[in-house]
Amino acid sequence: MSKQFAVIGLGRFGSSVAKELYDLHYEVMAIDINEERIQENVNVVTHCVQADSTDETALKALGIRNFDVVVVAIGQNIQASILTTILLKELGVETIVVKAQNQLHAKVLYKIGASKVVFPERDMGARVAHNLVTPNILDYIELSDEYSIVEIIASEKMNHKSLVELNIRARFGCNVMAIKNDHRINVAPDANDMIKTGDILVVIGHNKDLRKFEDFVMNGK
Repeated sequence: MSKQFAVIGLGRFGSSVAKELYDLHYEVMAIDINEERIQENVNVVTHCVQADSTDETALKALGIRNFDVVVVAIGQNIQASILTTILLKELGVETIVVKAQNQLHAKVLYKIGASKVVFPERDMGARVAHNLVTPNILDYIELSDEYSIVEIIASEKMNHKSLVELNIRARFGCNVMAIKNDHRINVAPDANDMIKTGDILVVIGHNKDLRKFEDFVMNGK
C-alpha cells in the first residue's frame, strides 16, 4: 500500500512539501489552524483540514497515527512546533519530520522524538518531498519550475549494466551528468561506462521524466 502523508502548517515550505507529495501521487492530508491557508491549498492535496495541532483531541479525531509520515512545517511558533511533535510522538506516529528555525530548536526536536529535522532555507520543499518518498534520492535541486537535478543511488537492478544498456536518455528523457562512488567522480560518463549498485548518479531532466526514472530505480517500472 502507498505511503500516506500529513503536513501540518501550510506556509510557503509546508504547502510546497504537500503539493509536491500530492503531485508524486501520494495521499496527503494538509492541516493548518488558519482558514485562509486551507482555502489556498484545498485543490492541491487529497484532504485539507482546519485544526489546531497542539490539541491532542483534534489530532486523534483526524486519525493522525494512521499516517506513515507527518511533516511539521509550523512557521515562527517554536512552542507550537515542539508541542505538536511531542503529541505526535505520544500518539504513535512512526516518522515525524519537523521544520526547525535554528540549531537549538533542532536539538530540542531530536530530543523529544523527531525522526528528521529540516531547515527550509537549506532544504527546499520539493527536495524534502522527494527524499521522503524515494530513499534512493540523496539530493534534489530545482533548476526551474520544470527542470531539476537529482542525485540517486543506483539500485540492484542496475548493477553491472552500462549506460547504453540502461538506455536512460531514450527511455526516460534524462541525462546522466556524472557517476560518483567512493573512489572517484566520473563527469560526463561514456555510454559504455558500467554502473554498480550503490553508485550515485547525478541526473538532469524534466521533472516528469525524472519521476519516471525514480520509479524505475525504486520499483523497476
